[in-house]
Amino acid sequence: MRILCGIIAACMVLILSHQTLAADKKDTKKLQIGVKKRVADCKTRSKSGDTLHMHYTGTLKDGTQFDSSIPRGEPFVFTLGVGQVIKGWDQGLLNMCEGEKRKLVIPSDLGYGDSGAPPKIPGGATLVFEVELLKIERKTEL
Repeated sequence: MRILCGIIAACMVLILSHQTLAADKKDTKKLQIGVKKRVADCKTRSKSGDTLHMHYTGTLKDGTQFDSSIPRGEPFVFTLGVGQVIKGWDQGLLNMCEGEKRKLVIPSDLGYGDSGAPPKIPGGATLVFEVELLKIERKTEL
């Protein structure tokens, strides 16, 4: 009887630890958005279809930098929500104010996936971006 109780207890520990590991894996699969600098008087928030002017620095999860617009002295300009950038950016830069800074932690399925972007970004890489929204251009509707 003691042996049976010991086996059951060991099985319960294994099941619970497996569920905890599975939950940890799911958490790393979600886009994480952290606001580093808020804007007090935000008149306009970014939305799909806006042209954004951004400064950014991209690193791997281990801190290895793979790209930055800052040394070039020119912001990166693109249209939000139309697939010009990785999905993590299209999702993580919504509702942002001019002057706001965010930190995005982007899982590989919202970044470059299993193939990566060689040679600097390996397949399956989690990406970390420090971003600053400099300007929003919005087309006026007629």
